[in-house]
Amino acid sequence: MKFTKKLSMLVAGATLAFAAGSASAADLTLRFGHLGAEDTAYQAGALEFKRLAEEYSDGAIEVQIFPNGVLGGESQMFEQQMAGALDVSVINPGNITDFAPTANIFTFPFLYKDEAHWQSVLSGEVGRDIAAILKEESSVQVIGYFGGGKRQVVSNRPLESLEDLADMKLRTNPTDPLIASWSALGTRPTNFAWKEIYTGLQLGSIDGLLNEAEWIHRMRFHEVAPHIGLSEHDITVRLVTFSGATWDRMTDEQRDVVLRAGAEASALAREVQLRQDAEAMELLKAEGAILYKMDREKMQEMVRPAVLDVAGRMGLAELYDRIQASAADNASGS
Repeated sequence: MKFTKKLSMLVAGATLAFAAGSASAADLTLRFGHLGAEDTAYQAGALEFKRLAEEYSDGAIEVQIFPNGVLGGESQMFEQQMAGALDVSVINPGNITDFAPTANIFTFPFLYKDEAHWQSVLSGEVGRDIAAILKEESSVQVIGYFGGGKRQVVSNRPLESLEDLADMKLRTNPTDPLIASWSALGTRPTNFAWKEIYTGLQLGSIDGLLNEAEWIHRMRFHEVAPHIGLSEHDITVRLVTFSGATWDRMTDEQRDVVLRAGAEASALAREVQLRQDAEAMELLKAEGAILYKMDREKMQEMVRPAVLDVAGRMGLAELYDRIQASAADNASGS
């Protein structure tokens, strides 16, 4: 996938900033780990966070970036943050629900009306309140939200109507909201190892999966499952998490810098991810993927009873309703 000009400029800027910062010792050095490669929105956001934190602190804060999962998986990095051994990371909320149960809210499908609603949740009061709850649950501070991949249905058979979902062996993450929702849509949710998906689609062990365009293309799933249902049932959210131990020993001025840099870097990372998602979808079409428009309103109607039941059992009903209601608030304020 082509790399954007803006990201290349970020790399150059971060290199210059590091060279300038290395000339004098920083008061605070932050270690930032994530799973993304150098051409991902994760890295773009990390580089922007580094640039801004070092700029806003006049070099008193230095940020060292460790991409490609060199510090471990996301659950491992989150545990390192809880122990104070790592300062910053980018985390899939589904990977930390054992430590912070409220992170389950981001695993509900059809949570957002559209992209504008998603943006307003992450950058507004709801996002700040969720961050505060997650801090209470885990001691880890959320300083921003990356994300932006629009998740679709990938299938080895046509998806001309919702009836085509019936009895589909659908690989999903093993979370209650997803299992309940996709069961309500007639599929058979299946837990299947990520590394075995391609072969599983080839052999018929699974009929499809849920994924965003960038990863469909990166993993070449469209070669064996060329039918893509445009459900847009989710827009990914990735938490930018900050060690509570590090936070507690920082000054108020340092915290202000980190929060400001986190918010601005998150906005850029979401912009990059949305653009890469759109670019990947164009590549999929060019390489022979067949796209099907799906009836999102009908799908939401079908899953709503199951979603409300799961939200109630998880103690997330109030937060779920608040996010849903914010779509109307966002529309009236636009």
